[in-house]
Amino acid sequence: MSETALPKDDLAPALDAPAETPPAPVERKGGNGLAMVALLVGVVGIAAGGWGVWQVRHLQAGYQAQSNQLEALAAQTQIIKQGEQQLTASLSRLPAADELEERRRLVAQLQGDQQRLSQRLETVLGASRKDWRLAEAEHLLRLASLRLSALQDIDSARALVQGADEILREQNDPGAFAAREQLAKSMAALHSVEQPDRTGLYLQLAALREQVVQLNATTPEYKDKGESLFGLTADGDGASRWAEWWEQISRYIRIDFNADKNVRPLLAGQALNQVRLALNLTLEQAQWAALNGEAKVYGQALDEARGVLLGNFNPDDAQSKTMFERLNALKQQPVSVVTPDLASSLGAVQAYLERRHLPAEDAPVKTGEEARP
Repeated sequence: MSETALPKDDLAPALDAPAETPPAPVERKGGNGLAMVALLVGVVGIAAGGWGVWQVRHLQAGYQAQSNQLEALAAQTQIIKQGEQQLTASLSRLPAADELEERRRLVAQLQGDQQRLSQRLETVLGASRKDWRLAEAEHLLRLASLRLSALQDIDSARALVQGADEILREQNDPGAFAAREQLAKSMAALHSVEQPDRTGLYLQLAALREQVVQLNATTPEYKDKGESLFGLTADGDGASRWAEWWEQISRYIRIDFNADKNVRPLLAGQALNQVRLALNLTLEQAQWAALNGEAKVYGQALDEARGVLLGNFNPDDAQSKTMFERLNALKQQPVSVVTPDLASSLGAVQAYLERRHLPAEDAPVKTGEEARP
């Protein structure tokens, strides 16, 4: 040991020199590594726990969805079962096979009958739209002739004949020349006749009927204006008696200084109302005749109205004179016309229809004759 011992002088520098610390750092690095490892292990544990929780929740959501699907499938299964039960009940109510076969046979028979009926209908009515249009033209002419004979309606007859001519023009057939020629003559005859204004005559007569109540009697009624003949008034006792006497007698006695004129009885009260009623009735009869085109009845009614007016009312009165002039003017107005005859046009159209169907006369059924309404 003496050989290996160092002197003090040699030990002093060694003690003064910095000590080597390799072991200490080695120990600190080891502690930090363990901490890092422990931290990593903790982080991994937390992540694993979170992932596990997420997996559990995901599994729970999937289980809930599967439960919902199972419930929906169960509900659908129940609905299918109910439908199956209803279908089974409906099938049980169906008739037997032999009954179904009988019904099928009846349906087939009905369809066959319907087809045969359709064929017969086509044979009777014709299969051509032109035939229907020509039949319509004939019907329009018949209707125009009826309107002329029954109502003397010139305007309507003119429109109907024009419609029939338009139908023949649509055919574009040279064979319709004769029929269209007759229609043109009928149109010219209808245009030469003027339609009477029956509505206007009716309204004018109605206005005259309203004025009947305003007509005055032949001799006006005496109206006391507070004056009396010879200036008699009711101031004194004697004068008052004379005035009262004169007022009473003036209602029955009248002095006319124009004795050369025709004197008519005085109309008043009920007699005047009866005359007005008679005049009103004659005007009403004229209205009816104007609407119905009765020229004879119309003229007789206006003559009677003028007779009542002249025989019971003052002809010099302004109202009576005006009404008399209006009655004379209305009598000159025509209420009926001589309507043209459309028989030639109708015959021409019928002849054209017969010629049109002549090529089909060898057929089993003559559609040209049966298609005519």
